[in-house]
Amino acid sequence: MQITLKRTVLALAALVLLAACSQGASNVVAQEPGADTACALDGMVLKDFPGSKAQVQYVEGKPDYYCDLMELFSVMLAPESKRQVAGVFVQDMGKADWDKPVGHWIAAKDALYVVGSKKQGSMGPTFGAFSNAQDAAAFVQKQGGKVLPYNQITAAMLDTRGAMDDARH
Repeated sequence: MQITLKRTVLALAALVLLAACSQGASNVVAQEPGADTACALDGMVLKDFPGSKAQVQYVEGKPDYYCDLMELFSVMLAPESKRQVAGVFVQDMGKADWDKPVGHWIAAKDALYVVGSKKQGSMGPTFGAFSNAQDAAAFVQKQGGKVLPYNQITAAMLDTRGAMDDARH
């Protein structure tokens, strides 16, 4: 009987530890980048460019920031991504100013994305991220494009060779 009690206590302790570990990963929050925070891919200073920014928080190490959602998706959709991700965040353009976005971070997987609009980001054509369908639809009315959830963004959508060239870089 005493062995069964020990096993039960050990099993309960293991469940508590597992719950604590999984809860820690869900408590990840977005961090506002500093004035000099640079993009992980190209080294450009985020605050110098319009459009929704993105960040990837890792289980270990510092976060990566991206000055454009196209860059974020090029990393997230790459098969060679190996670091363990704790959270991915984008700025809600229904609340943030497109030209100088600050704050309004939302979970990337919960966002709706406008693909194919006239709006430009740091590298030319980009996506807009929105926390609700009404804001995304209003954006489409003014800027064009179509609304898609996170899981429908594909690598083919990142190829903008047919879109307007942007000579800023």
